[in-house]
Amino acid sequence: MSNVSLKDQPQFLGHPVGLYVLFFTEMWERFSYYGMRAILTLYLIAEATGDNPGMGWTEPEALALYGWYTMLVYVASIPGGMIADRLLGQKRSVMVGGALLCAGHITLAFPSDTAFFAGLALIVAGVGMLKPNISTMVGGLYEEGDERRDKGFSIFYMGINIGAAAASIIVGIVAKEYGWHYGFGLAGIGMIIGQGIYMYGQKYISHVGNKLDLSSSNESQVDLGELFGRILKNQMQLAFTAVLAAFSIYWMIGQDVAYGLLFLFLTAVTAMMMAIYTDLSSVQKDRYVVLLLSFIQVIIFWGAFEQAGGLMNIYTEQKVNKFIFGWELPAAVMQSFNPIYIILFAVPVAGFWYNWKMKNREASSLFKMAIGLVIMGLGFVFMVGASKQYEATGESALYWLALAYLFHTIGELCSSPVALSFITKLAPVKYASLMMGVYFAATGLGNKLAGYLGESASELGELTIFSGITIFCVVFGLLVIAMLKPLKRLTHGAEDLQEEELVKN
Repeated sequence: MSNVSLKDQPQFLGHPVGLYVLFFTEMWERFSYYGMRAILTLYLIAEATGDNPGMGWTEPEALALYGWYTMLVYVASIPGGMIADRLLGQKRSVMVGGALLCAGHITLAFPSDTAFFAGLALIVAGVGMLKPNISTMVGGLYEEGDERRDKGFSIFYMGINIGAAAASIIVGIVAKEYGWHYGFGLAGIGMIIGQGIYMYGQKYISHVGNKLDLSSSNESQVDLGELFGRILKNQMQLAFTAVLAAFSIYWMIGQDVAYGLLFLFLTAVTAMMMAIYTDLSSVQKDRYVVLLLSFIQVIIFWGAFEQAGGLMNIYTEQKVNKFIFGWELPAAVMQSFNPIYIILFAVPVAGFWYNWKMKNREASSLFKMAIGLVIMGLGFVFMVGASKQYEATGESALYWLALAYLFHTIGELCSSPVALSFITKLAPVKYASLMMGVYFAATGLGNKLAGYLGESASELGELTIFSGITIFCVVFGLLVIAMLKPLKRLTHGAEDLQEEELVKN
């Protein structure tokens, strides 16, 4: 690592220049990812013949792939973080991830099935290497206790949403007017620009993200061999793990290879979580239980929210009147509603929660996450309205989508920003990194759930799926709120303790 103090780094507008290097790198990476995501399912279901041919898949097939793909993107963050920690360092991992993404998006621009699947695989690997590590590098630009750190992250995340909003609009229009593969190619050009910015700006980030020296012992690192070794010493846990593994292998051999592998992965995660539980003190065990509940909320939230790129995207393409002033908007453009709403409402929502807390009202992370889940679930009420209007008139109005995405975004702004912070507060210090990996896995499972629910719409109908999501999200969120007092007791004041430490510092 460079010997130059963090305070001595070049500054621009009150922040290290390196922040803006990472800002534009991530902005273009998100442009490429969300541009491709906006048109993926639409390309899959488009007819295989005609002026703008797609893959000609059925809706269930397209949504199944969407679920697997978006799940793997998040799950790949776990090995991506491990590779950075133990082999390459964050900075080189981001470089490798960017190169893989460039290759993946360019490969998608070629019209062949082989190129399509190879491109998706490269993108999964690339996001896994880049996404978890570039965010960590942002924090490394600031010294501990630097009050600019939170503002720096806010600027960085604004880049994410600018990239996502621009991608949905530009790539969506290009894909419709010129062809799907031009849209994929444009997303690739965005990633090439981002990679170029990252390479050019290396001199401004030379002091962050370098490979750690692992030669000395580090108490915060967990020996996975030792962790799983505890399972072998506990007969009950060993038997339970063996049953899950046997079921997974049976499913892989006799039913479905992909789901069998998924069940094996979940078996390993379950075994790891049980082993961690046995290593905790009584207070930590209580907090751990609450932590597991928060992971369940994460799965449910993203299982509903990620209908945006799947079922809602296809619904918009097929059943929504998208004409504005005589011009038909591409369905993919509707994906821009969410990032645009985030840009518009992030500050007001944060201000609301600040004023709410100043009035000594309930503002714990659990409460915010539950409220976010309820609000996001209520957004599907508008999709229920859209479905009923379609049944009555043969098409749905665009305003139903606009309102649904508005509620989804408000729910996201209530829930998502506090989820990661809540995990860091409750997770035992020794297992903090592993718990962050489990969070990414939970997010990935939520994405897979989204694909599965989308698949079910072909048999049950959109109205049933949208109604079911509404009811389940609202009921689960209200149950968490009803259980808030005992759940907060189980945290043993973890949030209050951290707030007191911040005040003292």
